[in-house]
Amino acid sequence: MRPLIRSVGRLGQAVVAGCFVFFDINYEIDYKLSNFYFGVGTIGIRKGAKEEESMTIKSIFDQKISRASFIRKAPAALAAAGAVSTLGLGATVPAAAEETKPGYYGVPRTWIWNPNANSMVDTSKWKKEGPYTIGFSNASISNAWRVAFQHGVFWAAGQHRDEIAHLLATDANDDPSKQIADIQDLISQGVDVLLIAAATEDALDSVVGRAMEQGIPVIMVDRKVKTASNYITYITASDWALGRLEALWLCETLGGKGNIVMLPGIAGSSVAEIRIKANEEVFGKFPGIKVLEKQYCDWNPATGKSVMAALIQKHGKEINGVLADSALQGSGAIQAFLAAGYKDGEIPPMTGGDIALMYQLASQHNIKMVGIDYPTSMGITGIETVLDVMKGIPVPEKVEVSFNVVTSPGADTVSVKGDRHLLDHVSMSDPGDLSPSNGLPAGYNPSTFKPDYPK
Repeated sequence: MRPLIRSVGRLGQAVVAGCFVFFDINYEIDYKLSNFYFGVGTIGIRKGAKEEESMTIKSIFDQKISRASFIRKAPAALAAAGAVSTLGLGATVPAAAEETKPGYYGVPRTWIWNPNANSMVDTSKWKKEGPYTIGFSNASISNAWRVAFQHGVFWAAGQHRDEIAHLLATDANDDPSKQIADIQDLISQGVDVLLIAAATEDALDSVVGRAMEQGIPVIMVDRKVKTASNYITYITASDWALGRLEALWLCETLGGKGNIVMLPGIAGSSVAEIRIKANEEVFGKFPGIKVLEKQYCDWNPATGKSVMAALIQKHGKEINGVLADSALQGSGAIQAFLAAGYKDGEIPPMTGGDIALMYQLASQHNIKMVGIDYPTSMGITGIETVLDVMKGIPVPEKVEVSFNVVTSPGADTVSVKGDRHLLDHVSMSDPGDLSPSNGLPAGYNPSTFKPDYPK
């Protein structure tokens, strides 16, 4: 593995979720509890200290230690203090990228971004001898992200044939009513456990709760339902962090002043709504930023293109930035600008992530962008968590899969710096519908992948 922390000049900064982490690569630790932002302070690392043999959470604040000691020992100390949930990280570095791409491949900084303790759930009441029949209710396979996510679920199930008798999968086509019927049908087939990605958090709440009342454990993945007591655990990546980071990058890129349009995903889905709240939380700190319009794009490239085309026709050059919460609609938005006659270097700064095509288009057309993949590898984590629950192994009440920050070369801002650049993350030869953060074996191609799992 390459070094855990990559030096970016003399000063590298990591900001997310509610904490700013300043890495002044001179290697002496001096923690400061001032300059709070989103409620959490700053960390500085400075040069020239003697390495300590051990480190507790108190010694992090009281002692000066070397960078090497910090990198090796800090996560354990933070976890012991309840500052980091090491059991709920679900950190996955894409296998294909690990083997073939240059750049940063240490543990993602999201590994230490969560400042909160993560309660563990006692799953002993659901302990059961295998092999198990798992019901997997997917909101849809309507876009490239959802296809790669489902491939991860199938692949992981195939790795555990000795523990899984059957994986029964359904596709709700983003229709909450169909998903309710799907879940009821899975229950009637006698599944031992349910893994659910909810189309919307309100509509699915009751049926998920009824499953739990019937003694069927429910694990939510990607999208949750409203009532936390209706499921055991929720596997996700921090939508608060993602939303704040993208908004902060865009605001700083525009110098704190300008007009933007927002292109969120599906109305009513927990993922989209949390990201919007996180975006708006950041916008509140930049009074010079004006949101011209917010239009949902259903995480659909064609919808993103048509919506963006209408916004360009209406607002034209008044649009200084575009906040898309995913590359699904983000790639469509870029295509709308190109169709409107914008030349390379003229398209305003954009955010996005998840799918190779947007990174490729941004590189090809000289667009400033930040991308944060919502990792499809959480499908793999979902199967692993299901098996833990069925074995009676305690699980965190929330499992957050780590992600990396990807920026255009030269597009880092004061607060948001990339873990890697666009073409360190994908290559121009990658399939456009590839999810880079898939966690699947090297060479994964969504078009040629053949699911092999216990049906």
